[in-house]
Amino acid sequence: GDSWGIFTFLCAALCNLPALPALNCTEELGAGQSIQKTYDLTRYLEHQLRTLAGTYLNYLGPPFNEPDFNPPRLARAERVPSATVDLDLWRGLTDNARLAANYRAYSRLLCYLRALDGQAGTAELRHRLGHFCSSLQGLVLSIAGVMSSLGYPLPAGPAGPPAPPGAPVAPNDFLKKMDDFWLLKELQTWLWRSAKDFNRLKKKVPPAVVTLRLEA
Repeated sequence: GDSWGIFTFLCAALCNLPALPALNCTEELGAGQSIQKTYDLTRYLEHQLRTLAGTYLNYLGPPFNEPDFNPPRLARAERVPSATVDLDLWRGLTDNARLAANYRAYSRLLCYLRALDGQAGTAELRHRLGHFCSSLQGLVLSIAGVMSSLGYPLPAGPAGPPAPPGAPVAPNDFLKKMDDFWLLKELQTWLWRSAKDFNRLKKKVPPAVVTLRLEA
């Protein structure tokens, strides 16, 4: 009857339709995801550093591993990038300026940590330092990714090696340990502040949109 004829016509039409492009739902990775990833990595490094710092300070011995040890910062430690900037001044910087400062600081801190990795006296400590250096290298690359996704240029040239030619070496073992102490202390402060920076930044950047894309 008529119904069977209509059904037959529809089947024939469907069989002869050209292949349709596939309709895929894909999430575009943008600045929002890059910032979230960097924030998560910063918090992970904070957690990782707490264990590493305790192990390393115990390796240095007293007074460096004593909870109330809080020495004044020596002139020698000025080579380590300081995070002790007034918070109101820091927040008054542009996002680009803060990101650039983070990128430069972690690039330099990574150089110093790699030097520690080669000097550590135990295999376990060298392993932990090596793992932390790999994670910190990931943070440097992640910050570069955030800057790129926001359209900011990277700072001109990464920081140089931890001991440039002509730099004085520690005249004794105590001052060398003091350098190591301040390196860990400044790194803890940088990570604490960076986590706050990226938490604020991710609130300013809209979340990623889900788009429909036709693929042939």
